[in-house]
Amino acid sequence: MERPDTITMSMRELDRCKVIQAVVDDGLMVWRAAEKLGISKRQVERLVLRYRQGGPRGLVSHRWGQPGHRQLPPGLESRVRGLIRDSYADFGPTLAAEKLRERHGIDLSKACVRRIMIDAGFWVPRKQRPPKVHQPRNRRA
Repeated sequence: MERPDTITMSMRELDRCKVIQAVVDDGLMVWRAAEKLGISKRQVERLVLRYRQGGPRGLVSHRWGQPGHRQLPPGLESRVRGLIRDSYADFGPTLAAEKLRERHGIDLSKACVRRIMIDAGFWVPRKQRPPKVHQPRNRRA
């Protein structure tokens, strides 16, 4: 459980915070801060403004703790996994995605269906498959 006065930052954000704090407190030149961070002077000025308004918390990405935009709706993945287990376990990801679209109205990309099938153990990626062993044939004269 986080305390309200604790801020979670990545190492990159922490380094950025130290440099911006040096600009605000110690008078580090904006162009030097831009060189250190590898960004433009304009972006440093924008970060300084955010630091002055919100302190270190203002520099933290606002995406922390948010779900990804491409995340599947809750329950859909388990529903798809059940449909594949019941009807399409021996299909490849492309055909399974087509059948889910045609018969069930679930429009998922084949890559998404492939990931679900790999996680459930219905599909083994080509590089992880055991090599095919061919029996040697007798030579003809």
